[in-house]
Amino acid sequence: MESTQIYSRPVRMGGYVLLAVLSLVSIFPLVWMALNAFKPGDEILYFSFLPEHATLQNFKDAFSMIPLGSMILRSFAAAFLQMAAQIITSVPAAYALARWNFKGRKLIYGLLTISWLIPFQATMLPNYVRLVQMGLRDTVMGIVMPNLASAFGILMLYQSFNSFPRTILEAAQIDGAGPFSTLMRVVLPNMRGAVASLGVVLFINCWNEYFWPLLITRTIEKSTVQIGLRMFLSSDGNLWGPMLAAALISCVPILLLYLVLQRQIMDSFMKSGIK
Repeated sequence: MESTQIYSRPVRMGGYVLLAVLSLVSIFPLVWMALNAFKPGDEILYFSFLPEHATLQNFKDAFSMIPLGSMILRSFAAAFLQMAAQIITSVPAAYALARWNFKGRKLIYGLLTISWLIPFQATMLPNYVRLVQMGLRDTVMGIVMPNLASAFGILMLYQSFNSFPRTILEAAQIDGAGPFSTLMRVVLPNMRGAVASLGVVLFINCWNEYFWPLLITRTIEKSTVQIGLRMFLSSDGNLWGPMLAAALISCVPILLLYLVLQRQIMDSFMKSGIK
């Protein structure tokens, strides 16, 4: 028994060291980007980890060269609306599939799985033609409309709802609670971590979307921040300083969202690991 404990402790320590090294490797690009965003243009091209002459000129250039502020607001509005719409549609759909064993339930689940595997490029042109006919080009709703529902969100929440204790649902039904009341007052308060973690994933997916906003918007003033980042890459030369500054600014909303929902996300991962 003692030999097992002596052997397991070095193994655990080795695992911790490996995780620490992987964490440093994962965070290094973000730290490198943040430090280089404060360097002058000529200093970025030379190897120096810390900026020798820190400056805010790159951030000023980023805001002066493109409407970065309005782009970030449009990206945030599009990502938030799409995330909210997908959560609102995914919760009742996943709850219905998990709670009731109705005819055609397996067929619907299979169709959702298949639809998740269909690439967006396959439906991109029909969506584009319809949205242009509806006059939604160069609008936030034009970016959001094709993704108001998410098969990925439904399938993810289905797993969480399916593991919810049936005895609690039966107890709520005995107390006279209807399906909607049970969902809102009993199930969702206990599933905040799963919903929050899914919301973060959906928000990031929309925030990082590039090709569809590029297709549906015509002017730079109506574009998202990802298109603004692409503008710094030109054939004449790359403006590394302003581009790194703009990229750093574009990461701030994602970091703030994670910090706000960090506790719910960690609780969701902990519960998933226990199960």
